[in-house]
Amino acid sequence: MIEEQRASLGYDIDGVVYKVNRLDYQERLGFRSRAPRWAIAHKFPAEKAFTKIEAIDIQVGRTGALTPVARLTPVTVGGVVVSNATLHNKDYIEGKGQNGEPLRGGHDLRVGDTVTIQRAGDVIPQIVDVDLSKRPADSEPFKFPDRCPICDSHVTREINEKTKKQDAVSRCSGGLACSAQVLERLKHFVSRGAFDIDGMGDKVIDEFYEAGLIKTLPDIFTLEQRDKDNALSKIQNREGWGKTSAQNLFDAINAARKVELARFIYGLGIRHVGETTGRMLSRYYGSVERFITAMKAIAANREGPEYHALIDIDGLGEAVANSLAEFFAEEHNVSVVDLLLGELDVQDAEAVEDTSAVSGKTVVFTGKLEKMSRSEAKAMAERLGAKVSGSVSAKTDLLVAGPGAGSKLKKAESLGVEVVSEDGWFELIGQN
Repeated sequence: MIEEQRASLGYDIDGVVYKVNRLDYQERLGFRSRAPRWAIAHKFPAEKAFTKIEAIDIQVGRTGALTPVARLTPVTVGGVVVSNATLHNKDYIEGKGQNGEPLRGGHDLRVGDTVTIQRAGDVIPQIVDVDLSKRPADSEPFKFPDRCPICDSHVTREINEKTKKQDAVSRCSGGLACSAQVLERLKHFVSRGAFDIDGMGDKVIDEFYEAGLIKTLPDIFTLEQRDKDNALSKIQNREGWGKTSAQNLFDAINAARKVELARFIYGLGIRHVGETTGRMLSRYYGSVERFITAMKAIAANREGPEYHALIDIDGLGEAVANSLAEFFAEEHNVSVVDLLLGELDVQDAEAVEDTSAVSGKTVVFTGKLEKMSRSEAKAMAERLGAKVSGSVSAKTDLLVAGPGAGSKLKKAESLGVEVVSEDGWFELIGQN
């Protein structure tokens, strides 16, 4: 009855809540953790409408994901005018679900189609069906691009190592050269785990990018010289800046020119290559020259010895190797890396000790460390040949527990893992 009156009400409703109509009964029934026992919500089905797909555009997100969007003939659904609807990915357009199950009866979506749309949860526009009887005779299946519409780099779909299935998301491999991704890449590059440039946070990156001062990673290191050459619009004259703050920024940038190989690799922002993977690659290749040479080799030949040597590194796999290969297969990315190397002094990786007491062991740090920071502790352990993990398992060999150690300490004790204090750690590695 109420659902039938929904369209004639002077306000929007998306459902009805039924309540027990006696306060004493309500008190007796009480509450669950998130809801009362004396009330239940009934959600109405989403309102539907019919419209046409006028075009299908491809948007490129900050991570390189390509998302198709249907441009619709505007139509009112639930009191809101809808003119766009996301089509999620290539499979969704072709009528396939996440696990290969048919969507919309397995029918694809094409420009010119008449479709049924609803607002999922009365919020997000969603295409739920297509009327094949109204499909134009000359319509053609939508061809999902194999090149990025922004930078023309090739588009990839990763293979999940565990399921061996193709990822639903298509991604641009342009990386450093794709303008749709560059802003987030710049922010990642200057972050603490990467080049750690003091004074160049997200707001400064946004400001300088909008002003055209920094568009690519090498622009960061040419900023000071360009600022000197620009007599009319210097950074120190910008709102919120001054001579001292500008010089402090230039000093921080110059200090970052001397960078560890691990930070350089991580700073490139390559998919699947985090701080830990960056350190593993750094230790394996030792120098930036050997790293770049190997990466160019695997980009040229994924059946060659360099590729197989890479996937054989303990802790790495095909996902990381393929991501590196895709990145270095793009000439745009290689060009940016070459320009960066002309501005930087990338330090060789420190040699790993293989005779220390913790060499080859898996170590976990927990609690508050008083003599070193967590990052210093990890770097020290890895230098000594240990593998640092963030969680305790049956494979853990040693837990270093500082004050305030909690669940990790309890789990280690239950598994019989050796536990030492911070002082015990230094004594174990011979630095007491």
